[in-house]
Amino acid sequence: MYRNKGFTLIEVMVTVAVIGILASIALPSYSEYIFRSRVPAMMDGLGAFGARMEQRYQDVGNYGTDACAVADQSLERFSVTCALTNAGQGFTATATGTGALDGVEFSLDQNGTRQTVKHPKGVPGQACWTTRGKTCDS
Repeated sequence: MYRNKGFTLIEVMVTVAVIGILASIALPSYSEYIFRSRVPAMMDGLGAFGARMEQRYQDVGNYGTDACAVADQSLERFSVTCALTNAGQGFTATATGTGALDGVEFSLDQNGTRQTVKHPKGVPGQACWTTRGKTCDS
């Protein structure tokens, strides 16, 4: 007796449908995970910038005269800019995402206040940095 080998068209279509459903669930989760994994580098860069500004203040007694004493910097996927406040006795540094992190912005001031200015999932109601959006990271 002869036996057919292989799969029927229905079996192949069911398999393709299951793979499609799994991919439609997994791909957005993976994309969000990749996005969130890139944000901490921005936070580290902004924190390091703030530390250099504090070193300047300890050495000289101000954060700059006409502009921030520490030059603005661009790192992979974000750029840090700085603005003086209170005649050089204060500053606000802002890290803005570029490329894959476009739409994310964090700030840091002379008091160490961390603020999420922009995030695709919304900003928290309190001063903090977040990778998830509306809730502060612990």
